[in-house]
Amino acid sequence: MAVSLGAHGADTTQWETNAERDTAQRAQKARDQALCERGQRQSPIDIVETRKANLPAIEFRYRSAPLRLVNDGHTARVRFANGSHILLGKERLVLQQFHFHTPGGDRVRGEEFPLAAHLLHKGGAGRLTVIVVLFRLGAENAAFGKLLPKIPARAAGEQTLADVSVNAADFLPAAHGYYAYEGSLTGPPCTEGVYWIVLKQPLELSAGQLAQFRKIFATNARPVQPLNGRVVQESL
Repeated sequence: MAVSLGAHGADTTQWETNAERDTAQRAQKARDQALCERGQRQSPIDIVETRKANLPAIEFRYRSAPLRLVNDGHTARVRFANGSHILLGKERLVLQQFHFHTPGGDRVRGEEFPLAAHLLHKGGAGRLTVIVVLFRLGAENAAFGKLLPKIPARAAGEQTLADVSVNAADFLPAAHGYYAYEGSLTGPPCTEGVYWIVLKQPLELSAGQLAQFRKIFATNARPVQPLNGRVVQESL
C-alpha cells in the first residue's frame, strides 16, 4: 500500500508542476494578448501623413551566405549569421533574418501591397529595427524566383543549402529613401519599441510568383493598427 500511495503522490506532484507551468503560460499569453489589443504603438500602420526630416542615410553592408531557410508554419524565414549589417548614421545594426508577409502589412496612403519583405536587424543594445521592402504586381522578381522553389511546402526545421547562396541586397530597391516610425512586433507578444523603416520604392513580383507563395502561406499579415498620435517621418 505504501508503494502504491507513494506512486500516486509522485503523479500528483508532477500534475501540480504541470498545472503551475500551464497557469504561468496562460498568464503570459494573456499579458501578450493585452498588449496586442491595447498597445498604443503597434505595427503595421497606414502611412498617410508624414513629416519630412533629415534622417540618416542607410548604408547596406550585406554579404552572400549559404541559404538557411525555415518554413515555420507562418512564413518563410531566411536566417543570417555572417556579419551582414547596415549603418544607420553611426549605429551598426546586424541582419538577423528576413521573411515575407502577404498582404504587405504597412500601407502607403491607403494602398495595400500584395507582399512585403521584413528584414530584421539588431543593434548593440538589443533593439530591433525592421526594414520593409514592399512589392507591387508586375514583372517577375529574379531573387524571389530563386528562393520560391526552395521553400518547404510544410512547416519544418531550418535547412541549410550549402550549394545555394543568398544575399539580402538582392531584395532591395535601387533607391533607399524611407518612412520611419516607432512600432511593434506584428505578432504576439507585440512588443513595442521596434523601429520601422519602410522603403519608399517598391519592387515588383509576378502574379504567378505571388500565387506560388500563397499556395504555401495564406494571408499572414496583421491588419493595420491605429496610429494613436505617432508621427511618421520621411527622409529628404
